[in-house]
Amino acid sequence: MTASRQAAIQEKTLSTLSPALRSLAQRGTLRSYAKNTIIVSEGDAGDTLFVLTKGHVRVFASDLDGREITFGHIHAGDYFGEMSLDGGPRSASVVTLESCTCAVVTRAAVRDHLDQEPGFAMDLVAQVIRRARNATESARSMALMDVYGRVSVLLESYGGPGSPEQPVEITAITHQDIASRVGASREMVSRLLKDLEKGGYIQLGIKRLTLLSKLPANW
Repeated sequence: MTASRQAAIQEKTLSTLSPALRSLAQRGTLRSYAKNTIIVSEGDAGDTLFVLTKGHVRVFASDLDGREITFGHIHAGDYFGEMSLDGGPRSASVVTLESCTCAVVTRAAVRDHLDQEPGFAMDLVAQVIRRARNATESARSMALMDVYGRVSVLLESYGGPGSPEQPVEITAITHQDIASRVGASREMVSRLLKDLEKGGYIQLGIKRLTLLSKLPANW
């Protein structure tokens, strides 16, 4: 492939990014990843930031028994891996949920970008603060709420509460996805969801869940 052809492909791939993020991504190398590929492994040394230009990934941690907790999902137009730019180990793992493309930017390239685009430093700080705040809220809910409380907060965070006039449909979600987000077993989550369906609060489908009314405070 000629250099001009490669440049044209990169320009098209990055065209959907915001100007600030496109400028950063242009300093990196484009890489493609198949579905279910681990891009980043928790605990590994890392000195790269990933700008996601296509696809959808899940950020998670796991223990020695294979149990996982999901911290969140990242979609095209965002980035991840910034926490290791201080030279420390990766704080979480990242797996692709579909075919993805990333611009992989080295720590040195990020530093050069910040020197030349100091305004992006505030964007980076805001991102770190936002994700730290989300992690704090997640830890608080884990410590202070029972499993039902964590499930109800998670479900209504997708745009709820629902109502008979305006039901809220949550797609591409499974019982295991919910269990990983709230730190519970899939079996327990399934029992709670089936009880809520019997109570008329939700409707279950295949990888789909609809909130029909505000979920009760306690169950």
